[in-house]
Amino acid sequence: MPAIHVPAGSADGRFVRTPSGVLLPADIDPFHRRLFHIAPSALVGDTTQTSGMRRLEAVSGKTVGAQSLWMGQTHVPAATASGNHHHGASETAIYIVSGNPAFVFLDVDGDEPVETRVETSPGDYIFVPPYVPHREENPDPDVEAVVVIARTTQEAIVVNLGDLGWSEVRLDAPGTPGTEC
Repeated sequence: MPAIHVPAGSADGRFVRTPSGVLLPADIDPFHRRLFHIAPSALVGDTTQTSGMRRLEAVSGKTVGAQSLWMGQTHVPAATASGNHHHGASETAIYIVSGNPAFVFLDVDGDEPVETRVETSPGDYIFVPPYVPHREENPDPDVEAVVVIARTTQEAIVVNLGDLGWSEVRLDAPGTPGTEC
């Protein structure tokens, strides 16, 4: 393969040479050329919230320029249940760090809708499909539940709901990142 000569600071349309001499594809912007370290003290609480829980943002479009991912923590105090909500078109993966939170949703696959609780322990994972109304509950009277959340959007879509039913779910209005509905 012949060598391509691209002088420092210039581009040929396909590649650009950085000031340090590294040849990169031209469509990689400077913001996405490095790793980002987010320490616990740098988590951001200025994200959409649901009653009974506190969300902290770590990785997002706002914090690190993520284009397809949101990741953070949720804390549910002892003896508390969150409000009902869904996350729009975003898939959500949850990892249980501490406590024994329960995830509650309305199972509509049987003859009658049934409110269903999924009990968890540290080390467990939960998958929440897009638009599924749910809530987190922490039945422990003494221990806060902490989970790590990853979503398939760069911002936290949260649509707060009155109940677990699907009557308030609107697929044509999937929620707006950073706002409460």
